[in-house]
Amino acid sequence: MARGINKVILVGNLGNDPEVRYMPSGGAVANITVATSESWKDKQTGEPQERTEWHRVVFFNRLAEIVGEYLRKGSKVYVEGSLRTRKWQDQAGVERYTTEIVAAEMQMLDSRGGKEGGASYAPQSHSQMPSAPAESMASSNVNAEFDDDIPF
Repeated sequence: MARGINKVILVGNLGNDPEVRYMPSGGAVANITVATSESWKDKQTGEPQERTEWHRVVFFNRLAEIVGEYLRKGSKVYVEGSLRTRKWQDQAGVERYTTEIVAAEMQMLDSRGGKEGGASYAPQSHSQMPSAPAESMASSNVNAEFDDDIPF
C-alpha cells in the first residue's frame, strides 16, 4: 500500500514578477505567487460569485532560472509539485512556518506575444533539488521577506 501522495497541480496567473535569488551553493531559487479562481452563481440570489486563492510556489536550480527569465506578473502557468512546510526565523528571531509548493514541473501557457501556447520544463532529475529545502533556504534566509508580499 502507498504511504501517501503529496501532489499539487495548479493552473493560474502570477500575482507578481518572479523573485530569483541564489543560495550560497550557487543554486537558483525562484519564488512566485499563483492565483487560482473559481466562480459560481449564488443559489439564493442568482448573483455571480468568485473566490481567489493565492499559492506560494518555489522553484530550484535551472527551473528557477527559466521562471525568472520567462514569467512575468499576469503570466498563465501550469505548475506541478508537492506541498512542503518549512520553519524559519524572522528578523526579530521569532519562529515562523510557511507552507509552499515545491515545483517539479512548469509549463508556460502564454507565449511572449500573448497567444496561447507555451513550453514545458521539468528538472532532469529530482536529485537537482535540495533534499531539505527548508534547511538550505533557512540558512541563507532566501524567502524571509517574500512571506509578506502576497497581494490580497
